Amino acid sequence: MTWKVLEYMKRLSPKANRWEDHYSRLAKKENYPARSVYKLQELQSRYKLIKKGGRVLDLGCYPGSWTIYASDLVGQKGTVVGIDLKKLDIKIPSNALVYQCDILNIDNSMLLSIGNKFDIVISDMAPATTGNKSVDAVRSYDLCLAALDVANNVLLHNGSFLCKIFQGEDFNKFLEMVKAAFNTYKIFKPQSSRKLSKEIYIIGLGKK
Repeated sequence: MTWKVLEYMKRLSPKANRWEDHYSRLAKKENYPARSVYKLQELQSRYKLIKKGGRVLDLGCYPGSWTIYASDLVGQKGTVVGIDLKKLDIKIPSNALVYQCDILNIDNSMLLSIGNKFDIVISDMAPATTGNKSVDAVRSYDLCLAALDVANNVLLHNGSFLCKIFQGEDFNKFLEMVKAAFNTYKIFKPQSSRKLSKEIYIIGLGKK
């Protein structure tokens, strides 16, 4: 690593740490297990994706911030179903169910267990990063394909889809798939995302 890179990282770190600390402290204060909740809050504020009394499928729900927030939005007459490889360490809201499962190997029995007739599928899934942006983008694309496949199986007509993807060479290909499955699409990068992060959210509205 050159001295120029080291010097750049030194200049960047204090600002990056302040950014990290702000959302981390806020999440702790508001009893969320992770700061990722504020990305969903921004998306909800902009697009009103999750409705009172709705059914939400939360893919990659660990550590639980999105599940908690979505459960509050749908209320007691709604339901949130979460799926993740990891077991959640939080108290599951009374209007939520969580299944431990690999989304890349989800089978028909799991689809039967979670049911269908969902109003929205949300996915904040991300791969274990390698530091190689091209590799990470491909792995993110694979997760997005799995999320879209599930959405196509469980969404109601006119339902919605929200998915995080790392921008890479497959981004436009995935966007075209979303456009083919939904009447309208949106692309959004929350303010609470890191400025240098390649993550971005694709939204499909009006399942065909």
